Amino acid sequence: MSYQVLARKWRPKTFQQLVGQEHVVQALVNGLDQDRVHHAFLFTGTRGVGKTTIARILAKCLNCERGVSSRPCGECASCVDIDEGRFVDMLEIDAASRTKVDDTRDLLDSVQYAPSRGRFKVYIIDEVHMLSNSSFNALLKTLEEPPPHVKFVLATTDPEKIPVTILSRCLQFNLKRLLPDQIQGYLTQIVESEGIDAESTALIRLARAADGSMRDGLSLLDQAIAFGGGSLTADDVRQMLGLVDHGHVVSMISALAAGDARGLLAIVDELVAQSRDMANVLASLAETLHRICLVQCVPEYTDAERSDWEEIASLAASITPEDAQLYYQIAIKGREELGIAPDPRTGMEMTLLRMLAFRPAGETGASSAADSHEPAKEVAADAADAEWISMARELDLKGSVRELARNVHLRSRSSDQWEFVIAHSLRHLGSESCVDRLRQAISERLGHPVMVRLTDSDEVGLPTAAKLEQQQLHTKLSDAERAINEDPNVQALKDQFGARILTDSIQPLQ
Repeated sequence: MSYQVLARKWRPKTFQQLVGQEHVVQALVNGLDQDRVHHAFLFTGTRGVGKTTIARILAKCLNCERGVSSRPCGECASCVDIDEGRFVDMLEIDAASRTKVDDTRDLLDSVQYAPSRGRFKVYIIDEVHMLSNSSFNALLKTLEEPPPHVKFVLATTDPEKIPVTILSRCLQFNLKRLLPDQIQGYLTQIVESEGIDAESTALIRLARAADGSMRDGLSLLDQAIAFGGGSLTADDVRQMLGLVDHGHVVSMISALAAGDARGLLAIVDELVAQSRDMANVLASLAETLHRICLVQCVPEYTDAERSDWEEIASLAASITPEDAQLYYQIAIKGREELGIAPDPRTGMEMTLLRMLAFRPAGETGASSAADSHEPAKEVAADAADAEWISMARELDLKGSVRELARNVHLRSRSSDQWEFVIAHSLRHLGSESCVDRLRQAISERLGHPVMVRLTDSDEVGLPTAAKLEQQQLHTKLSDAERAINEDPNVQALKDQFGARILTDSIQPLQ
């Protein structure tokens, strides 16, 4: 009992069965129906997008016993033989294994002879860019003026290596990478026809892992069915592909927002224990950061492929758009550098630590006071406080609006509403016009409109930019006084001449 792999069993046999590539199908269908078929075609595109499949369908359209048409019958002997790859007048050549000029000349010697069974001889040359320069020169003249009974179909994944003289003699079609939802739709059709129980999330993961190639998607589906014992579950597919659990990615981003280096390293330790592929981990992290950036720029954005947009919106509120962009860039770069790191774990850990190290000044991070065991400060600012204080310093504000921003505390925020608190004694700073100008500045910074609400409070010690600056200045002044008092030269002056220090004259270096 022989088993036929899904990639062969479900290869489209007509243009109507093709998934995607509408721009190519439309041109070919119109040419066939209007009897305007060129003698040479070049199909370009990455692997598994349909180059050879389209070439075979074209050969069937030209040689169907019921006549040339964009809808071959699929039942006549010619159609059946082409589908099964044994039609004598359809010659499929792998250019990678026939690169010598003698091979090309032997091939071209048969061009002059009439087809044995069909109307046309169809030469399908796959990976044509692998031919040598001498082979291209031998092909050139025949390709320009072939006998009327010959059609050439060239296919390649690297059109840049094909001479311009060859390109100019062909109709060139660039096949697009397939979208995940296109691949998922076809996989869904297959599992339903095959009677296979499959979770939609499992098919989505397979479609994304296919990376634009339908053939890769079908091969992964075959593998997943075998792995799952005849059924498809999201967990099985994740385990088979070595994908990281979404919960780990969420925990990673939460730890980044909190500047928790110890927590990040613990997550990496757990991923290593599960034998996860660090390249896949960084890819998942980058993909989630991309979705966070989408929500930050367009708060109402969602797509049908994902159901966890509320969680993404929550993550988007925990980090600034600048941080999200920075983390994404570092994740992409770190994935590229995994191959040159001492080992994948080291590369992963250094990528995450780099995210913390390059956070804008003023934000919490791995070098925060808690981790460096510095003395506790009078005003304790958490991650949301530090984020606002950092933003307030960077906003282009002047005069009374700047003073308002320096003296408010961020109580809460969502994607479209920020709530600030100001001390009752400073309520006069929050005039309607100042609040509105602050709202405009925040909206411009985030790239989308937000509402700003200001309330006053009698709470003491609210963490604000002004209090933090005052506190830092006091610390610097105390350090400066201590440094002067402990200076040996100053001590000598005091001992020998009875000198005294004018405390009000001490100013810390800025």
